[in-house]
Amino acid sequence: MNTAVVAFVQSAHTGEDTGLSETELLAPVIAEVKQKSGVSRFGFTCSGSCDYLAGAPFSFVAALDAVGAWPPISESHVEMDAAWALYEAWVRLQHGDIDTALVYGFGKSSQGDLREIMTLQLDPYYLAPLGPDQVSLAALQARAYLESSGAEEDDLLAVAARSRAAGRANPYALDLPDPDPTVGYEVAPLRPYDVAPITDGAAAIVLAAGDRARELCERPAWIRGIDHRSDAHQLGARDLTRSESAALAAARVGVGDVEVAELHAQFSHEELILRAALGLPDGVVVNPSGGPLAANPVMATGLIRIGEAAARIHDGSATRTLAHATSGPCLQQNLVCVMEAE
Repeated sequence: MNTAVVAFVQSAHTGEDTGLSETELLAPVIAEVKQKSGVSRFGFTCSGSCDYLAGAPFSFVAALDAVGAWPPISESHVEMDAAWALYEAWVRLQHGDIDTALVYGFGKSSQGDLREIMTLQLDPYYLAPLGPDQVSLAALQARAYLESSGAEEDDLLAVAARSRAAGRANPYALDLPDPDPTVGYEVAPLRPYDVAPITDGAAAIVLAAGDRARELCERPAWIRGIDHRSDAHQLGARDLTRSESAALAAARVGVGDVEVAELHAQFSHEELILRAALGLPDGVVVNPSGGPLAANPVMATGLIRIGEAAARIHDGSATRTLAHATSGPCLQQNLVCVMEAE
């Protein structure tokens, strides 16, 4: 069943706690995406969030207040970035008995220690007891990549500078200053500007199938391929300088001649690794939204990459785009989605 992104909405992200609960953060996003799509009730609803961020079990249930669960709705949830919720919704639409789906994700990184939270999600037997935080693991990968590829720290600086400049032109991203290469390391070789900022935010996407998509959107972003793959959880069991799972997912979907790529690179070196894994030529515009280095609402960042890539098709500035999402330490799991205009 041909399926398309027909509407995308995101919140104006913040770098600190504004006092809103997750439900309050999400409610205006859901209201806007319903208005934008013209759909008030959907055949399927799926969300992505993290109980560790909220500090409470089944925290996604409270967020349903923003959606409206009465009369009863068909609903599901993933404890992952909402890009994987979109994948589940896409699979559900392939059954052919429904023609619309609502996907949303949200996260408040400001209300907890994100590094500690990400450590809790590591392998509980071997990695978590060692206590490595997310940035330290990324720094290990960055060091291995720089030494094997011949890239320099100036290459990381260039990625961060471009991302922040693009983010300042994006009303939804954080207003971050140009990176200062004279500041000390966060964890060598990564400096603070190489690390995605703490961000609170939410996003929602409406999917529709077949003729329903054409009714709801003047220029639907048709999903021509979507796939996700995973590398070994143990960091010592894989080559950190490459992303085999991203390359495999890209091969399965067929990247082709994409004009824009939105990459879920939470660290500057990850963009360089992903460019190679996805086979992106120099002419592809990468993260024109600023990407995660300009705003990183955990559990919605990957979904936003899909939304931003789709928005380029909606506004006519591109005809074929790629979106990427990742989860787990050091680019462990990767999802690739290719969209194009009809």
